[in-house]
Amino acid sequence: MPATTRLHMMSRSAILTRLARQISQLTVNRNSVLTCSYNTDARHSITKRSDAETIESFGDRFSNQSLSSFAQKPSGGECKPQVGENVSRKDKISFLVNTLLDLKDSKEAVYGALDAWVAWERTFPIGPLKQVLLKLEKEQQWHRVVQVIKWILSKGQGNTMGTYEQLIKALDMDHRANEAHEFWKKKIGSDLHSVPWRLCSLMISVYYRNHMLEDLTKLFKGLEAFDRKPPDKSIVQKVADTYEVLGSLDEKDRLLEKYKDLFTETWDGNPKGLRWSRSQRKEKQAQQN
Repeated sequence: MPATTRLHMMSRSAILTRLARQISQLTVNRNSVLTCSYNTDARHSITKRSDAETIESFGDRFSNQSLSSFAQKPSGGECKPQVGENVSRKDKISFLVNTLLDLKDSKEAVYGALDAWVAWERTFPIGPLKQVLLKLEKEQQWHRVVQVIKWILSKGQGNTMGTYEQLIKALDMDHRANEAHEFWKKKIGSDLHSVPWRLCSLMISVYYRNHMLEDLTKLFKGLEAFDRKPPDKSIVQKVADTYEVLGSLDEKDRLLEKYKDLFTETWDGNPKGLRWSRSQRKEKQAQQN
């Protein structure tokens, strides 16, 4: 019986199980479908039975997938459609989120599931993964958010200030402020002249909430060294409170004097950034008269 006929007689689950075993045994040929997908280093990361089961469950989850999409790269060099290509992005994202929520608290299990999921993609799916992260944040699954972002970074992807901000926030919410501090020093803190104030403000808040006062003042002084003015008074107030706790009252007075314009009221007596209705402004002016 020809090989093509035997392939079509096999069930979809059997085909995917066979594929998973090939991946885990490092015998996937470079001309197979994975050559056309994102170059994930599956040989090092998909090595356990649990990861193979993740791949098989992906196939079972979308049982209406056409077997004709399971094909090798033709001699002409053009990739044919891959397994999972006809599945909607929404379903793929939901499947991964549910998989991650069901996994045990194991870095190896999470990384294996992510490697299995991304192996079906031709290019690294950074967009869908960002949606996955947003869904995990909505569920307040901060530990999973940290694991997914670290996996993304380990693939050489997502090296943006937005990703760094998301990781620092997740680490803080997962009660890992010291780890957030180490990440800040390694990836961000050496380039303070260009780090967005939004990210600097987040790190100052992390230090403030976790009583890492020396680190807070060091960061703010580093920003001042580049003549970077804080955009709002809440940042200055945190630094001033920190100086007071540390007993550096002269530094506190210097700080409040330097940035007093952030605390100064506008011409109609309203604090900056606070909007009043017309009737409220008239009432306040009448009281002053």
